[in-house]
Amino acid sequence: MSTLHHEGPTPTTHAAAAPDLPQHVVLDGTPLTVDQVVAVARYGASVEIDETGLARMAQSRAVIEDLAHDTVPHYGVSTGFGALARRHIPAEKRAQLQVSLVRSHAAGSGPEVETEVVRALQLLRLATLVTGHTGARPVTAQTYAAMLNAGITPVVHEYGSLGCSGDLAPLAHVALAAMGEGRVRVVPTGSISDDSGVLTGSTSETADAARALADAGIAPLVLAEKEGLALINGTDGMLGMLCLALHDLRRLLTTADVAASLSVEALLGSDAPFAEDLVGMRPHPGQAASASNLRRILAGSPLMASHRELDDDGNPACTRVQDAYSLRCAPQVHGAARDTLEHAATVAGRELASAIDNPVVTSDGRVESNGNFHGAPVAYVLDFLAIAAADLASMSERRTDRFLDVSRSEGLPAFLAHDPGVDSGHMIAQYTAAGIVSELKRLAAPASVDSIPSSAMQEDHVSMGWAGARKLRRSVDGLTRVLAIEVLTATRALDFRTETPAAGTGAVHDAVRAVVPGPGPDRYLAPEIEHVVQLVATGRITAAAASAVGQLD
Repeated sequence: MSTLHHEGPTPTTHAAAAPDLPQHVVLDGTPLTVDQVVAVARYGASVEIDETGLARMAQSRAVIEDLAHDTVPHYGVSTGFGALARRHIPAEKRAQLQVSLVRSHAAGSGPEVETEVVRALQLLRLATLVTGHTGARPVTAQTYAAMLNAGITPVVHEYGSLGCSGDLAPLAHVALAAMGEGRVRVVPTGSISDDSGVLTGSTSETADAARALADAGIAPLVLAEKEGLALINGTDGMLGMLCLALHDLRRLLTTADVAASLSVEALLGSDAPFAEDLVGMRPHPGQAASASNLRRILAGSPLMASHRELDDDGNPACTRVQDAYSLRCAPQVHGAARDTLEHAATVAGRELASAIDNPVVTSDGRVESNGNFHGAPVAYVLDFLAIAAADLASMSERRTDRFLDVSRSEGLPAFLAHDPGVDSGHMIAQYTAAGIVSELKRLAAPASVDSIPSSAMQEDHVSMGWAGARKLRRSVDGLTRVLAIEVLTATRALDFRTETPAAGTGAVHDAVRAVVPGPGPDRYLAPEIEHVVQLVATGRITAAAASAVGQLD
């Protein structure tokens, strides 16, 4: 997960190492899963190419080599590229054609992209090579696998991709490094520098690619016909970032339910609107899952029971039947985000099952040009997820704000301050959340509608999927921080209540108290916020709730 404002090649906020993520991934031409992508990209799982994949590559390579000797021009084999596709290239210049393609397309600019993103796009390009539809040689795939296993991460820059034809510049920087040119960072895959299991130890300075390859015993790649094109023509960067975002957002959606539960309880709200039969009248699966989480986390709360009265049958009935929307409608908003995530996951699954290149070698040996490299399917869902993240954060910030206003906080001290007036409590923590939410609203503006023509109007409609993915990473980080501020604020509010919280919320409260002290005179607040950000990002908030109430959706 990236920082809200990018400052370097490695992320500062990490997801917890999931025990069910694989430590070794075999590439055999079948689709990768999101978990496999995350395992290799973020946690340094090793990769291996199955012999069947190498055999498919050798078979399709034979087709390309036959075309290389044909007197008829074939795009990507014996012609130029893009707007220069009509120029026939003589045989003696075709190897140089591929090298020139990679060098010229490695034209990125700006800050370095995070290590996990580069590893993801390396893996996904490798997976496409192994399908046997690109015509690349087996040695090309083996070089990429060796680089991943050696932790050699090419330097890729923030700007350069329009998302069509694929992520050209980012992928070109990776291909350039495989050729022994350009700069890389070496991230030893066995070096884990924090308790999350994330690969964070990298060389402090960039290294020369040729030296890094030599140190790892990897021969620089010498490109043959079509291989330069095969290495750069894909949506691997945007897809890799989508996979990482899906992994992180699944955890954050559950965290949002936990945070909302804390707020409903500490604000003396009602859990009656979360009843299964009420929610079932609007049968969205995400809404049902979110409401189920809220019911389980809040079950048996003595604090909630304290403001109920008995109905005619002697059953508890909460008198606060019209809570604010940010409390009462949490399952509806969180659920809509869940359903959006599932749509995005469906698209990701289809993309992971794709072989994206142009031209491609078909199963019956044809070499055909196509438009499968266009990033629109991925770009759209990247934008959808940024919208959902912004809205989740917006609702969370509204719940945080309610705690601080004496007219809405149900008897809590102003700003949750120890001595209001002398102390400011969480006044400015809410400012921080509000500032992030405002940023997330700007990031929710879609990138995918902002096509800009390139390559002398040959590529006259582009997806901007890379840009959508980059802003989504910032959105995911921002949502993490806003939810953390809500959790920090809600657990502080619980300390001002005399009644005992529910088992689920109580477990979360205890997890927060293990890293942040309870109420008292004003303290330096930024480190406390960051401690809870890490609890959210590493999944320890959701794990604490689940430890008390069982597995959450």
